Amino acid sequence: MIEAEWWDYDDAAELNEAVAGDIGFIIESALDARDQALIALSGGKTPVKAYEKLAKAKLKWKNVVIVPTDDRLVPIDSPLSNVAMLARIFMPLGARVLPIGSTNDDYKAAGKAADARLADLSWPPDLVLLGMGADGHTASIFPGPDFDEALNGPKTRRAIGVMPDPMPKDAAVPRVTLTKSAILSSRSLAMMITGQDKREVLEQAIEQGASATTPIGRVLADCELPIDIHWSA
Repeated sequence: MIEAEWWDYDDAAELNEAVAGDIGFIIESALDARDQALIALSGGKTPVKAYEKLAKAKLKWKNVVIVPTDDRLVPIDSPLSNVAMLARIFMPLGARVLPIGSTNDDYKAAGKAADARLADLSWPPDLVLLGMGADGHTASIFPGPDFDEALNGPKTRRAIGVMPDPMPKDAAVPRVTLTKSAILSSRSLAMMITGQDKREVLEQAIEQGASATTPIGRVLADCELPIDIHWSA
C-alpha cells in the first residue's frame, strides 16, 4: 500500500512557503551528513514560486547539484526548457544545475546521453520532487511506445527518451525523463500539485495502486518510501 501523507494549504503562497522550507531542510540535512546534496526537481509552472523562495535560503549552494526530473528536447533558451528555468533560479547562487536533455532528432539517443550524464553523479538523490499533469503523468512518464520501458526497464537505467502518445498539446515535443526506478531510489520523495481535479486523479491513483491506469499510480505503486504530497486548491 502506498504510504502517502497529504499536506493541505489554504492558498498558493502557503503552499510555496512550505515546499521551499521542506526542500531547504532536506538539502541542509544532506550537506550536514555528506557535505553535498543532489536533488531532482520537477519543471512546469506550478513549483516556480516555491523555487524562488528556496533560492533565498542561506545554504552552501556550491555543494548542491540540481537536475530536472524530466525535460523537453528543445533548445536551452526555449521557454519549454525545464533546466533553463532551474538554471535561472539556482545557478546565480553557485549551485550546479545539470541538463539532462538537449535538442536531438533521435529521442532515444537523447535518453541514452541523459542516462550516461546521470551515471556520473553520486546517486541516489536526496530528494525527488514530482509534479503531476491533469492526465496523471508524472515527470515525463506518459502513455506511449516508451511507457513500459520507463516503468519496467533495467533498475540501473536512470533516464530514457520518451515519445508521448498522444502528444501533449501545450508542449508537443519528445522528452527525456527519470525512470521509475531512478525516482524510487531517492532518499526522500515528495509531490507538489494544485487544483481539486488533480487531487482527485491522484487519490484515485493511490487507491488503485498497481492496477492504476495513470502513470503516477504505476510509479507510486512500488514506492517503499512514505511520500509527502503538498496540495492547495
